[in-house]
Amino acid sequence: MRRKVVVPRTSMKVAAVALAGGLSVCACSTTQIGAAAVTGSSRITSTSLTAQVANLNSAYAADKVKGVSPQRPRGQETQQVLTWLILFRVYDKMAAQHGISVTPEQEEAAQKTYAAEAKQSNVSPVEYWSAGAALPPDLLPELYRAAAIQEVMVTRLAGGKTPTTSAAQSAVDAQLSHQQCLAAKGLGITVNPQFGEYDYNGYSVVTAPSTLAANQAPSPSPSPSASPTRLTPPC
Repeated sequence: MRRKVVVPRTSMKVAAVALAGGLSVCACSTTQIGAAAVTGSSRITSTSLTAQVANLNSAYAADKVKGVSPQRPRGQETQQVLTWLILFRVYDKMAAQHGISVTPEQEEAAQKTYAAEAKQSNVSPVEYWSAGAALPPDLLPELYRAAAIQEVMVTRLAGGKTPTTSAAQSAVDAQLSHQQCLAAKGLGITVNPQFGEYDYNGYSVVTAPSTLAANQAPSPSPSPSASPTRLTPPC
């Protein structure tokens, strides 16, 4: 019997970082050999990306045995995993910019929160995050750390108080998104065109449009394209 996994309701802003600024991503960009993406002075290697994609696919196979189906589009695992890997670098940068240092206890608190969410969906945390959000199980510790960083950041932005109105919460979310954007901009991230490009509208790595197709069918009346918009830092 199949079990439906509810997409994680986590407060992790994977779309508001989740996902921004100053990421230079274009077909003409220069990426270090063997790198899927460059973030600041470090890089995400193609080898590590491949390993994590394999980890995700292994989780999918295990999920299937238990009747749990992926909730994210299949065939996009490489872009989905690279999105997470970049996201965690952005959160570490934001923590460094604001002097945030989280404790094991804070990370454990985030883990318990997500475990409770998974339990409500009647699945394990691994199933919840792999099937629900295309997160490789090996990266769960990174998720807990990022969530703990976000919790501290949100508390600061809210002046140490919990927002009591939707307007106040929206204001905090907007400030958080801006700080995430500045953190990403500070990293000067470059994505290898082989793996796609960074979409700031959805804060995710997406498949780059085919330049061959574009050359074969030029637009008779050029208009502002979607690509420059999504490649432009919003902050």
